[in-house]
Parts: sequence; structure tokens; C-alpha cells
Amino acid sequence: MKIAFGLLVFFACFNMSVIKGQEKHKMVFLDYYYNREYRKDIDGHLKRYHYIWEETDESGYSVLGNIFRDQGATIDSLTEKPSAVNLSKASVYIIVDPDTEKETPHPNNLEPSEIVVLTNWVKQGGVLVLLGNDAGNAEFAHFNQLANHFGIHFNEDNALMVKNNQFAQGAVYTKQDNAIFHHAYKIYLKEVSTLKVSPPAKVVLAQKGLNLMATARYGKGTVFALGDPWIYNEYLDGNKLPKDFENYPAATAWVSWLLKRSI
Repeated sequence: MKIAFGLLVFFACFNMSVIKGQEKHKMVFLDYYYNREYRKDIDGHLKRYHYIWEETDESGYSVLGNIFRDQGATIDSLTEKPSAVNLSKASVYIIVDPDTEKETPHPNNLEPSEIVVLTNWVKQGGVLVLLGNDAGNAEFAHFNQLANHFGIHFNEDNALMVKNNQFAQGAVYTKQDNAIFHHAYKIYLKEVSTLKVSPPAKVVLAQKGLNLMATARYGKGTVFALGDPWIYNEYLDGNKLPKDFENYPAATAWVSWLLKRSI
């Protein structure tokens, strides 16, 4: 009897540990549907590039992917339109730099049915990251139809202009009490779309009256918005920026915040 009871306790504890392990596992999807740019490689073959996990060039997200992995997350891409089924696997879903016709001959724009899927997914606990770009370098009309649901609007402008290598023109400072970064970082942001913010959204980073980052609590989920792809390799790998910029530790804090917000 004692042996049977002991086995029962053992398996109960084992099952609980498995459940806890599953709870900690986070899947991060990067959109490849609204952002799908191609260029020819040295052999003349079309190859996807621009803000993707696999790209190790300056415009890739390979360094960011490693930051997510280092914090225990699994990364993947979503090459099809979001649905309740494919998003059920995701804790975090990142849409970056949706295409214009200048970038892709036939861009996939956010449609009303897809916006319903995304808002419902956030409401149920998903973490949605919206990373735009400056005017002329991203699609805004449909992107804003999604963002507006959360009290966020991309202004389709161009702030923090940086001339050549005058990096100080793109210096932005977080504060110790910042809700995301919890530290006073000097980060680099260049040529971004500013944000118009209304409830339920809140500004989490502003400079000289310009709203740069915003978050919104929506149902059980969270939305983060910034009008720039920001955390691509060029500004994370330490090769270009002066050493006093802290984009890498700031990105690490940002990733930690995203994963903690997800269910």
C-alpha cells in the first residue's frame, strides 16, 4: 500500500513538472506573409531577405533570433496568413515592415478577416508585436486598421533623421523606471514613424514630444508597437554603432518582457 501511494505521488509530481515545463515553453512566430521581399543571389536565384530569422546580413534578424533562443524560446516563421489554427501554437507573433508594391509586386495586405483573427488571438492571451517603418518604406493603411483596434496609430512620418554617420542624431534614452527596459539605456533609433496613442494603449518611450514606443493591454494579451524594424543585425551585432550605444542589452530586456507577457 505504501509503495502504491509512493508511486502515485511520484507520477503526480512528474506530471506536474511536465505541465510546468510546457507552460514555460514559448513559441515566437515571425511573419513572412505580409513581409516577403526577394532579391537575386550571386547565382541569379531569388532569395528571401529583409528582417528574417535566417538572414545574417545587416538587415536580418539572426541576432534577435539568438536572443530569443538564449531565453528559452523557440523561433519559427509564418509564411501564410494568420489563422486561429496556426496562431494557436504561438506565444508571440511579430509583424515587421509590411510590404508596399515598391518592395513586392503583389503584397499581401492585412484584410478585415485577418484583423479579426489577430484581435481575438491577442484577447485570448497572445503577444502581438507591430514593427513598422518610416514613410515610404512600409504599408500603412491596412497596418493601421489593425493597430487602431488597440489604440495605436502609425503616423506615417519620418522622425529621428540621421545624416551619414552622425549617430548622436538617433540617440534615444530609456529611464530606470521604464516599464519594459527597467534600466537607463542609450539606444539607437533611425528614421522612424511616430505614434498616435489613445486608450487602451500607453506610451512607453517618447523623446522631445515624439511617441516612439507604445503598448496596449487587450483582453488577456498585449500589443507592442514601434515605427521601425529596430532590432535587426546592423544595430545589434556591435560592428557599426559606437560602443556607448546599448541596443543589444536593450533588445535582451525587450525580449524578456515579451516572453513574460505571454501566456
